[in-house]
Amino acid sequence: MNTSIIINELKYKAIRSSGAGGQHVNKVSSKIELTLDIEASAGFTNDEKLRLYKKLSSRLTKSKVLILQCGDSRSQHRNKELVIKRLLDILKINLHIPKRRKLTKPSKGAIKKRLDNKHKQSLKKVNRRKPI
Repeated sequence: MNTSIIINELKYKAIRSSGAGGQHVNKVSSKIELTLDIEASAGFTNDEKLRLYKKLSSRLTKSKVLILQCGDSRSQHRNKELVIKRLLDILKINLHIPKRRKLTKPSKGAIKKRLDNKHKQSLKKVNRRKPI
């Protein structure tokens, strides 16, 4: 993933934000809508694109475009920064390949400790029974 290429390929659109702000909300387009066309992007390898299609399938449009919006702040510039940060976080999380877990056996001490605890529990329950 080449972040500088991806940031240059982003398309922004300012739209009117909802929420608190009174007249300011009705006059100013402070909400930012960011679009990233993953299919046409040169910032991803083919493997990364496939991984993103799979992981972000519910967030992508039919034409493989990711759309994010941010209207948290009253400032258009701040919203732009926030939505870019959010996009990069989403991409980083979804492109991360987790390490495979190495299978290990429990140590002899752990096995002995488990069996000792089981034995203590059984003795506790045996001692609660009525004598014959």
